[in-house]
Amino acid sequence: MRRLVSARLHRHCCSKLQAACFVSQPHSYSLIAGQQHRSFRTSYVAARPVLQFKLSDIGEGIMEVTVKEWYVKEGDKVSQFDSICEVQSDKASVTITSRYDGVIRKLYYDVDSIALVGKPLVDIETDGVKGPQEDVVETPAVSQEEHTHQEIKGLKTQATPAVRRLAMENNIKLSEVVGTGKDGRILKEDILNFIARQTGAILPPPKEKMTPPSVPTPAIPKPVFTGKDHTEPIKGFQKAMVKTMSAALKIPHFGYKDEVDLSQLVRLRSELKGLAESRGVKLSYMPFFIKAASLGLLHFPILNSSLDENCTNITYKAAHNIGLAMDTSQGLLVPNVKNVQMLSVFEIAVELNRLQTLGAAGQLGTADLTGGTFTVSNIGSIGGTYAKPVILPPEVAIGALGKIQVLPRFNHKGEVVKAHIMNVSWSADHRIIDGATMCRFSNLWRSYLENPASMVLDLK
Repeated sequence: MRRLVSARLHRHCCSKLQAACFVSQPHSYSLIAGQQHRSFRTSYVAARPVLQFKLSDIGEGIMEVTVKEWYVKEGDKVSQFDSICEVQSDKASVTITSRYDGVIRKLYYDVDSIALVGKPLVDIETDGVKGPQEDVVETPAVSQEEHTHQEIKGLKTQATPAVRRLAMENNIKLSEVVGTGKDGRILKEDILNFIARQTGAILPPPKEKMTPPSVPTPAIPKPVFTGKDHTEPIKGFQKAMVKTMSAALKIPHFGYKDEVDLSQLVRLRSELKGLAESRGVKLSYMPFFIKAASLGLLHFPILNSSLDENCTNITYKAAHNIGLAMDTSQGLLVPNVKNVQMLSVFEIAVELNRLQTLGAAGQLGTADLTGGTFTVSNIGSIGGTYAKPVILPPEVAIGALGKIQVLPRFNHKGEVVKAHIMNVSWSADHRIIDGATMCRFSNLWRSYLENPASMVLDLK
């Protein structure tokens, strides 16, 4: 009985189904042929928006930068505040960070290419977040504890710029180095140990020398030189140097040279050096030179001034922002110590340690490189004695310090004694500074250094 009812129901349903061959529903299609039935269903995935990540104005009137390094590649996922690339202007290096969560779809520039402000830098496929299509500029790090990230095979390898530069110079991939620092950070020692392991192979024994047969010496062909000249564009800090030195050519320089007996300062520094190191600060002679210059500028403020382009007004600077010319891997940089008139010798040493550390790592910021009012250049650190320093506009004076030499000199009793002598070379803008003013300033500066105890009377 059950089989009979089932058969009747089957014939009834088949007669209904054979009357239709195609049924359409939204987003679903059913195809019926005979007793076979197959369903097809389609779905739509909303396309995520792709934003053009434009390079925004990073200040100081900069209209173009050089792309120094990419931290991402096409297809990488990024989150907000992740580092995208490092760019360098003629003022400083800055790191561009992401403002969105998404996927990098296009890089518009290669390494060492010129990127223009306001033009697209990368394309980011976002999660539907809408916002201003501008990049976020992260100022350079000012502490050794801060580090940068490098995207390698989906993992973020932590290393400072100095360590990454050391790895790049030795053709080492950071992904192959095991970091022993905090949170897996790669240290300089890790790179050096990796190099030592790579170069530890035993060299093959030298081949035995074969005694050449006694035959006439053939004529040696003249070597052919195959080297070729190459041309490269001027960019980065070198471009800024060209601009500054071209402006300096308009200044009539007045030169003045003298020598300073630093024998008492040498003894004073040797007594204070250990105390400064116990506080974690390296004490050189430069903090004394800078502080003595600031004390001299209080008596001769014309040397801490600037002259406008039309040569109609002189601006006397209240702050003594004394710059120190540094020879770095990026070229000549002149960061300055702000408000020296308010700092002690020890505080100046602390600030110089910070600037020298950032300069060695290529992380000096715009704030450190601008706003200078007076400059000294320590050519003696390389070995020079005399120089003809070039004024950095809009400043009006600069000094070059030579190396300290042990030379024979006469003391007040007419006896020949050993003295520590340093030569100094000054340059001043002769449009507003005469020779007598420069000479008197130099004499006062020299008196502070030859008798360091006299500085105590004027310290604030």
